[in-house]
Amino acid sequence: MKRLSLTTAAALLALLAGCATTPPPGGPAVDRTLTSKGQNSRVRFIVIHYTVANLQRSIMLLTEKEVSAHYLLTDVAPQKIYGLVDEKNSAWHAGLSSWKNYTNLNNSSIGIEIVNPGFTETPDGKRTYYPFPQAQIDQLIPLLKDIVARHGVAPENILGHSDIAPQRKQDPGPLFPWKQLADAGLVLWPEASLVAGARVKYENNVPDAPWFQQRLAQHGYAVPRTGVWDQATHNVLVAFQTKYRQANYDGVPDAESAAILEVLTAPKPKVAQPAAAATPAPVAATE
Repeated sequence: MKRLSLTTAAALLALLAGCATTPPPGGPAVDRTLTSKGQNSRVRFIVIHYTVANLQRSIMLLTEKEVSAHYLLTDVAPQKIYGLVDEKNSAWHAGLSSWKNYTNLNNSSIGIEIVNPGFTETPDGKRTYYPFPQAQIDQLIPLLKDIVARHGVAPENILGHSDIAPQRKQDPGPLFPWKQLADAGLVLWPEASLVAGARVKYENNVPDAPWFQQRLAQHGYAVPRTGVWDQATHNVLVAFQTKYRQANYDGVPDAESAAILEVLTAPKPKVAQPAAAATPAPVAATE
């Protein structure tokens, strides 16, 4: 029995060594028994979208067309998370995009699509957005926590598509519950008392266009520094308000928007601190 055990052990070692150097199809043998400490995840951002389609069409668009996402959250019971693209690969979800000093965020992000109709629009341009069922958010939050735990994504880098492409995108829209994500410790959120205090000084003296453009850019948005209230600056302010002041996202610069922006861009952001949570267990996605 002892001889058999030694023989078996030797065979297993040989098998493992063979696996480490097995050449890929058409390529040379690569020994992967060593690992470098000088590396990190390619993932810096998480981008949240809505699909503007029902489940069946969402699956078709994300699996058969020139667009994709790493994960798709369904809207029917039982709730399901589909894993469509391996996290080590880039999904085609961000398009022309920018946040802080990064562009083309497909290469540095994980994209999450949520089945949601988006909005309907009347002939006069008025939009009606659709809410996200709580069951979807109950799936999303553990998924986000799992991704954050594995890739170290910072709270200020969990974004909506409208954050990274404010000139052409609106998703996930003004009914997406960003505050609920903040309460879960996932995104930055301004402390209400600090916003109230900052608002007082702006009530009769709303900052000018250069101030808003500088602060919006500091927060992360790609905003032109034209020094005037142009359409591009308006669109960026709408994206900001859609996330942080969902009761009114008209794109008009006002005291409350200035106060929120000031708090979020303070040298040491004074934001609500959620209670510490235990490290989440990995979330299983349906491949």
